[in-house]
Amino acid sequence: MSGERGERPEPPGGGEPHRRWRLSRGELAAIAGFWALLALLSAANRVLDPRGPGPHAALPTAPLLLALFESALWALLTPLVFWLSSRASAEQARQVQRLLLLLAVGVLLAVCVDVASAALRAQLIPPLRRFPARVSPLESVRRLWFLNDLIVYLAVLAAGFAREYFRRYRSRQEEAVRLQAHAAQLQAQLAQARLQALRMQLDPHFLFNTLHAVSSLVERDPRGVRRMISRLSELLRYTLDGAREPEVPVEREFDFLGRYLEIMQIRFQGRLEVELHAAPEVRDALLPNLILQPLVENAIKHGVSKLERVGQVEVSAAREGERLVLRVRDNGAGLEADGAARDAEGVGLRNVRERLRELYGDDQQLVLRPAQGGGALAEIRLPFHTAADLRAALAPRS
Repeated sequence: MSGERGERPEPPGGGEPHRRWRLSRGELAAIAGFWALLALLSAANRVLDPRGPGPHAALPTAPLLLALFESALWALLTPLVFWLSSRASAEQARQVQRLLLLLAVGVLLAVCVDVASAALRAQLIPPLRRFPARVSPLESVRRLWFLNDLIVYLAVLAAGFAREYFRRYRSRQEEAVRLQAHAAQLQAQLAQARLQALRMQLDPHFLFNTLHAVSSLVERDPRGVRRMISRLSELLRYTLDGAREPEVPVEREFDFLGRYLEIMQIRFQGRLEVELHAAPEVRDALLPNLILQPLVENAIKHGVSKLERVGQVEVSAAREGERLVLRVRDNGAGLEADGAARDAEGVGLRNVRERLRELYGDDQQLVLRPAQGGGALAEIRLPFHTAADLRAALAPRS
């Protein structure tokens, strides 16, 4: 029971609406300017009205002074009325009681303003027979002379409610913007975490396969093993240096791929020929870090390693319109002869597909198909972009 009493739902528009009713300097200036303008209009109306006091006034400026006095009273009372409207908006229960309380406060303020205005009017303008020289609060209530001021109070109260609802609406809008920004940040962090997890999954897989290739030559070619270990250390340094980079230039990716293929050439003892070609216009283009190595490994495992003759692996990068096209081709038996193994994608190919999807959504493509002249072809199509393009897109526009 105590828990139910202790937990109260927060009203919309913020958890502490009654603490945020305070008026800004701009709002205070607007209130003062509004009532000053209204005083001038009221004074002009009283001067020009043929039913006004005219020559009976003790001072020629009596209408202006009286209008300024009444407007000054309401200007001082406006922040109080706004505060009442904010408190009333914050309370969700007992609406009838709140309305009755606001009406009672309005009658009280209207009577006070009417009595004060009547006292000043008696000093500035000689009283007429039908109006007493002094008005008491009971007389103002009995004769309903306070009604005009009550209408003014209700108008100010309505403005206060409008201000409070507008403030709540703007607060909800700002909160929605903050939530959207926070959600976008979380989404970016989640995507980054997924990419990092995929990288962590790929690195041990790559390291295991490379060490397996090294172990296969320990007894047959110790000198070649030393070269492979040296190249492997370079590859590990490369992967550690670029661990946090989701994308790298084509030139850098091809440099890594060349070192990896050098290890594979040592392993196959002259039975592997490699060709790497990147068109000059795509050397600065960005592609996912370590995206080609699993495709090359797949081509060697399912293509070259099953051949009795010399195997060939060709890797190329070119631009076709607004696309960066990456191709890995081997001269193995092809997909038909080894379809079951290639269809059952391992860690490397699954990793490639998931990383492409995380980085580019549906704006990417990875296909495996038979190559012309035999063998298999893996092709990746990505949006063509460079680091300069990304900097230009992120730069503030004047």
